Amino acid sequence: MAWGFFKKVVIADWVAIFVNQVYNNPEFYPGLPSIVATYFFAFQIYCDFSGYSDIAVGAAQVMGYRLMLNFRRPYFSKSIAEFWKRWHISLSSWFRDYLYISLGGNRVKRTRMYLNIFIVFLISGFWHGANWTFIVWGGLHGAYLLISRWTDRWRDKLHQILGLVKIPQVHRIIKIAITFHLVLFSWIFFRANSISDAFLIIGNLFSAFDVSTLFSVSGFSAQHFALSVLSILVLIAVELFQRNHNIRAWLSARPFAIRWAIYYGLIMFILLFGAYDNVNEFIYFQF
Repeated sequence: MAWGFFKKVVIADWVAIFVNQVYNNPEFYPGLPSIVATYFFAFQIYCDFSGYSDIAVGAAQVMGYRLMLNFRRPYFSKSIAEFWKRWHISLSSWFRDYLYISLGGNRVKRTRMYLNIFIVFLISGFWHGANWTFIVWGGLHGAYLLISRWTDRWRDKLHQILGLVKIPQVHRIIKIAITFHLVLFSWIFFRANSISDAFLIIGNLFSAFDVSTLFSVSGFSAQHFALSVLSILVLIAVELFQRNHNIRAWLSARPFAIRWAIYYGLIMFILLFGAYDNVNEFIYFQF
């Protein structure tokens, strides 16, 4: 539960100030602010929703219930297909079991299977709201998956020609970076207030690069920016650690003093650095 609160009030609610200001007024923030806001939103929605899930899972365990894992380090995915096995697992599992399989799944002709995939992602967009921004977001992910399937052999050949298969660690990092930025691009449509705003923000990403504009966002100081970046780096470090360790088992194996120092340190960090003057409901409450 504490880790969920860290994600929500220390990361998501702080970066929300920056994101809301830029995305609600995109005409005033060309260049670097739009770039940073787009990266920040990727972590805002992840920390907001996975934090919400962590709090729910932890609260349920206190009462003796075990809920399913809903996120599994999605931004470390090496493909869009893998991303959807790691992001909002409960919803993506529901769509697979009750929609994709009901449409015939992969037991039909290949062209129909591709259509089924695209329909599922379009409907996932509708599920989030009757707004073209959500529909484009869902359609983009459907298109990503189909293009990935169609180009699979070509990409394998390209990787062999470039020699990437001989350096698997570099190959892995490249695939993670490409997948993350494809997801990042789709988040622009998810967050934008309208399709026209989304295209304006995309145009802003390639505008003049002026570092001085970064701190022109009202309500968000250089100290807030440093705190947000530091907290995101802590999140990334913990998730990298979790790739090879069960963090709860690891903590349980530590001496009493170290274990409780970590617990109280996390709680104090949340109390001291949480964004309590900018209380935001969980993003997914609206869905």
